[in-house]
Amino acid sequence: MATASNNIDLRVSLSYSQIITIALPISASLLVPQINFITNNIFLSGLGEKELGAAGITGVFYLIFGGIGFGLNNALQALISRRAGENRINDIGKIFSQGIFIALGIAAMGIAITYFLAPVIFRHTIHSQETYEMCIEFLRIRIWGLPFLYLYQMRNALLVGTNNSRYLIIGTLAEAVSNIFLDYTLIYGHWGFPVLGFNGAAIASIIAEFLGMFVVFAVIHAKKFHKTFHLYNHFHIDKPSAKLILVQASPLILQYAISIISWEFFYILIEHHGQRDLAISNTMRNIFGFFGVFTWAFAATSNTMVSNIIGQGLKEKVIPLINKIVHISTGLAILICIFLNLFPELFLSIYGRDEVFIQSAIPVLRVVSTALIIMSFSTVWLNAVTGTGNTLINLSIEFIAITAYTIYTWLVLEKFNMPITWGWASEWLYWIIMFTFSWLYIKSGRWKSKTI
Repeated sequence: MATASNNIDLRVSLSYSQIITIALPISASLLVPQINFITNNIFLSGLGEKELGAAGITGVFYLIFGGIGFGLNNALQALISRRAGENRINDIGKIFSQGIFIALGIAAMGIAITYFLAPVIFRHTIHSQETYEMCIEFLRIRIWGLPFLYLYQMRNALLVGTNNSRYLIIGTLAEAVSNIFLDYTLIYGHWGFPVLGFNGAAIASIIAEFLGMFVVFAVIHAKKFHKTFHLYNHFHIDKPSAKLILVQASPLILQYAISIISWEFFYILIEHHGQRDLAISNTMRNIFGFFGVFTWAFAATSNTMVSNIIGQGLKEKVIPLINKIVHISTGLAILICIFLNLFPELFLSIYGRDEVFIQSAIPVLRVVSTALIIMSFSTVWLNAVTGTGNTLINLSIEFIAITAYTIYTWLVLEKFNMPITWGWASEWLYWIIMFTFSWLYIKSGRWKSKTI
């Protein structure tokens, strides 16, 4: 058997140290791209509020496709973790190779949508013609990084699912350094490079994503993971494995797509309030991204560890494990919330905006920082649902939450034209609903009969 020949054990324990061992490298790998994104925005803020606001719209649009890849990544990670818990090593390579094929197919569709459908949508939703033209030109460049991003996300699923998350940081660091360097040189034209302005950030991101992907696959080969997990033994279309991935991934892909599309809807409503509010909201998105990486790391840990221990046959240990992860995740989120509320100017000042901007952003920051606490435990429970393998439940929960979120934001921002502080309170509503239904499902025990 493959298990005997490989003589490796990928089963996880349920200790706090195991949780931290998995989560910390994931945090680092997620933190660096957020530093990239914030760096992009710092450079773009030097061009003006118009560019900073447009970066918010284009960033969320690209994030829609990133979220689709993240859904595929989560499904792949749960499947790989389950096979790791069952110690079925040979099947890991089969699942990974099919994930690659599916990811590249989705990337091709994403490029086509950006070129032909995005202009139609934005033309009817963005009020400013100048902002519309900036966004479309930027996205038609930026979208070519999507295949590299998806391949990058597939390796995340492999490394996290096989308890090798410590290697995540290597490729991520390569991407970060190259992105910061290219932002500096291409946006403003330093060191003999052309002055590309707003579009320079798009080109910088594409090159950085390619380098990150290249480095991480070099690491996989250097560590001989391609041999350990038989990554290329099944590098052809395998219909049963591809079907299994699509069955597991489709609800998650739809879940993340719906979630981020609703966020794009939110940003379009914010754009109707003017460039200042749009720029403030883009800054809030940076806060969610930067400080939320720790929460998302523990969420990914919840997914992989829950799936792994179910594969070990330890279903009775699932809820105690989730509670342990929640303790760490929420404790860290509370510390972050305290820091942001004690020193709001410290974070907001890095964008180089005026005092009026900072004072206008502080009330929104207080709402967002408390939303981080709610998100810290909600997303751990939600990803535990993913780990059980019943991804249709994830989609159902998302649909309920996003319906309430969309109605609320439309009423507050468009119908009653209330301040954006109230608009951002939608995050409280969203995450409370996500937690409530995830908790009820896990507590019900209905997931125990699910096999993947």
